[in-house]
Amino acid sequence: MTNNHIIIDQKDNAEVMEYDTGHHGSAFDTPLRADAFDLDDDTKMELIAGHFAGIMQVLGMDLQDDSLKDTPKRVAKMYVKEIFSGLNPANKPKPTLFKNPFQYKQILVEKNIAVFSNCEHHFLPIVGKAHVAYISNGQVIGLSKLNRIVQYCSQRPQVQERLTIQIANLLKEALGTDDVAVIIDAYHHCVSSRGVRDAGSTTITAEYCGQFLNTETKSEFLKYIG
Repeated sequence: MTNNHIIIDQKDNAEVMEYDTGHHGSAFDTPLRADAFDLDDDTKMELIAGHFAGIMQVLGMDLQDDSLKDTPKRVAKMYVKEIFSGLNPANKPKPTLFKNPFQYKQILVEKNIAVFSNCEHHFLPIVGKAHVAYISNGQVIGLSKLNRIVQYCSQRPQVQERLTIQIANLLKEALGTDDVAVIIDAYHHCVSSRGVRDAGSTTITAEYCGQFLNTETKSEFLKYIG
């Protein structure tokens, strides 16, 4: 089965690009070295703090100042334990599945899930909303796990296209079905705070799989999310 991947740049009102990705290989995994997890978190934080202190010193900042002296440690902890914690597969959410006694076979949609990620090109925030949907194959997932899957995939250096696909793939894995859809609408601070400095544009990416490749099902999903 093939999947369609759609990217829209709202600012430029760009033409919708739709193409077959056939994305079931490792090409859509986050690029990581084989030894990415040889170091424990404490060691990583210690090393990152040292490197970040070096960056601050090169910038000419006074690390003896009360406001700055602990910044390298704070940044290191934030990187490892928070905004890049999704790099570690040990933090992968464990799905809670339930039987579907009501035999609900229609689309289930959870929209406006908060997305907080970081662009891997400039390490600046990507902030927006994700809308996810699936059709049950006999089981349903705890609603909070949908949020956790989005959060887990977001908490790593990302590009939005890969993030969208990773969320869809993790949903398919957790639910045991190909009938999933994901749309992300996000602001990129690498666009708004630097370079062109356009604060008004957002980027939309979409991944449709299984039954959501059908025009009727896709249209129903889009209607639900407005």
